[in-house]
Amino acid sequence: MRYVSTRGAAPSLDFEQVLLTGLAADGGLYVPDQLPEFSLEQIRSWRELDYPSLALEILQPFVEGSIPREDLKTILADTYRDFRHSAVAPLQQLDTNQWVLELFHGPTLAFKDFALQLLGRLLDYMLERRQQKIVIMGATSGDTGSAAIEGCRRCKNIDIFILHPHDAVSDVQRRQMTTVAGDNIHNIALQGNFDDCQAMVKSSFVAPDFLPDGRSLVAVNSINWARIMAQIVYYFYSALALGGPDRPVNFSVPTGNFGDIFAGYLARQMGLPIDRLVIATNRNDVLHQVLETGTYRRLPLEKSLSPSMDITVSSNFERLMFDMYHRDGSVIAQLMDTFASGEIELDASAMAEARGLFASHRVSDALTCQTIARVWSDCGYLLDPHSAIGVAAAGACALGDGNPMVTLATAHPAKFPDAISAAGVLSSPELPAHLADLFEREERYTVLENQLSTVQTFMAEHCSA
Repeated sequence: MRYVSTRGAAPSLDFEQVLLTGLAADGGLYVPDQLPEFSLEQIRSWRELDYPSLALEILQPFVEGSIPREDLKTILADTYRDFRHSAVAPLQQLDTNQWVLELFHGPTLAFKDFALQLLGRLLDYMLERRQQKIVIMGATSGDTGSAAIEGCRRCKNIDIFILHPHDAVSDVQRRQMTTVAGDNIHNIALQGNFDDCQAMVKSSFVAPDFLPDGRSLVAVNSINWARIMAQIVYYFYSALALGGPDRPVNFSVPTGNFGDIFAGYLARQMGLPIDRLVIATNRNDVLHQVLETGTYRRLPLEKSLSPSMDITVSSNFERLMFDMYHRDGSVIAQLMDTFASGEIELDASAMAEARGLFASHRVSDALTCQTIARVWSDCGYLLDPHSAIGVAAAGACALGDGNPMVTLATAHPAKFPDAISAAGVLSSPELPAHLADLFEREERYTVLENQLSTVQTFMAEHCSA
């Protein structure tokens, strides 16, 4: 399979090259030149497969020509072996046709483990084969950093630098990053917000020559195609458990950067019967506003009880725009050039198509707390604030079509004790046993000013792999 840039000017690449590239040379994001399509009969035949076996069937076409099937099978079995639930991604029922898909049974208690545990193993496989050393640079609003570090910390050919906004992630999220020992692991607390962190990552990928010894820069954020690819699987897995493909399913997805819900869009394009995808946002509602108005603009960042969604530039939305504009990279390049300094108005016919696939809803902190309390009272199930936003949006956008509505539960509630306390449910939800001593572990991180040159100099001086 070949991959092309959303901005049309970068060369097409194979999977191995895309994995080790991240952002395209023209500033765009890589997507497959053609998606695999599965028949209803094929999808139906997968009903009895466990999670790694299903992942093999769905992901094999994306890596064809780069990873032999048996090697991928081994990688996937190793990836999901250590998840702390035998189903890997279990469903829990909240109400009639209302479900949550638990995506927090990985090592760092967040949905990003699904992609980043796999990404680390894919990188290890490729780098050993190529005898190459790389530098990973990533930005996190909370969960990506710890999942990336956990997925890549054993890779001897990798130095990993993770930027998080200083004093703007939860204590649990920060400690999950900063208490992992390793000379190749570097946590940077940037004196800025997540969008500043993300902008530094993008700028560094455009001009990575600040690194020593000709090392290449690799992305772990969802600009890396492998992240999106891995997330497609659990849409198929949950739909099959609820009667798919003979019964359509709706999904509500708490999202800020549009990566997780874009994976659902891809699942639909690949043949999975999905009626509607609900974009669930917090007060930082850029995605809700663009669906409502057709205008894509930057908004002032506001802190919320759901910090992993405190994002005002949704990087992966560009991938959807590419499809909305009939995969014309030159048009996307012009639009994103305009967006870099202002707002853009999206084509009316493109927006009409998007509204046929997506619904959206903005959820306040107050409603987030009310939803946590209500679900706890109704069925004794504890939601984290991001998952609560998904549940609230699912209720607000209920289609009344009789099909299951699945909310993606993206994090364990113990990661956000302040939000749980604000909801008046529990004062301190317990961390699982493997993280019980988290607050006793030594932290290591460096606070840096919000200057690209300062961050790049730090990175160049601390490569040790």
